[in-house]
Amino acid sequence: MAQKIYATGKRKSAVAKVWIKPGSGKMAINGQTLDEWLGGLDLLKKRVMQPLVLTKQESALDIIATTQGGGVSAQADAVRHGISKALAIYDQNLRAILKPEGLLTRDARVVERKKYGKKKARRSPQFSKR
Repeated sequence: MAQKIYATGKRKSAVAKVWIKPGSGKMAINGQTLDEWLGGLDLLKKRVMQPLVLTKQESALDIIATTQGGGVSAQADAVRHGISKALAIYDQNLRAILKPEGLLTRDARVVERKKYGKKKARRSPQFSKR
């Protein structure tokens, strides 16, 4: 299987377009390596690599990803989601490993909208007795 496999990962308002193909384990996110993209954020690097580590595909696949929207953490989670979905398409047997870990599920938590008469989504103005 030499063609690229595409999947989209999402988290909050971040979207990641992910392509995987057989290769030597190179990873390019927004034209940068994982270390350049996330710098010293080791926890986020581990989160991005989690689906590859679980399926033992770290050095077997090349990954190209582009991210848009959200912050660095949400983008990292979107890339993780995209990699997981692409791996499930690449090999149906890997789905059984990824599914119990919750890597194929989109995290639906998003910021609640602000309501009128409130300072934030739920925070009421300070009560003044006099």
